[in-house]
Amino acid sequence: MAVPMPNAKLDGPENAEAVNTLRVGVQRLSRRMRHLNADRALSLAELSALGTLARCGPMTPGELARKEHVQPPSMTRIIALLTSRGLVRMEPHAADRRQKVVAVTDQAEAMIESSRAERNAWLARLAGELDEEEWAALRAAAPVLHKLAHL
Repeated sequence: MAVPMPNAKLDGPENAEAVNTLRVGVQRLSRRMRHLNADRALSLAELSALGTLARCGPMTPGELARKEHVQPPSMTRIIALLTSRGLVRMEPHAADRRQKVVAVTDQAEAMIESSRAERNAWLARLAGELDEEEWAALRAAAPVLHKLAHL
């Protein structure tokens, strides 16, 4: 994958420091949150695929592989494992009967909801340690962080 060219707006030592601080903060927070897995038997790739299916709805294995940035054979293995655990099911494609789509099961929905609730509660406890000004800044930054995550 090619490394994008730096944005001229972000050149300079004050922005380099801010970008570095953001990177480190996001990485550390993400690492801590990963330790809260509801089902420790699932890998991060498996959990990510489930989350994508829950957010985006049923899709073909190829579409899921593209969204997850993995090769189709890797996604085939992930889907097989998730199917064997009763977390996803294969359904006929609505427009092309030669294809199948992957969908989450009720069991997976419950697991995902439990995981989200646990992570939200954990994050809320952390945010409770912030002062009002820090919490206001974080609330304002949340949509921007969400946008960055989806660029």
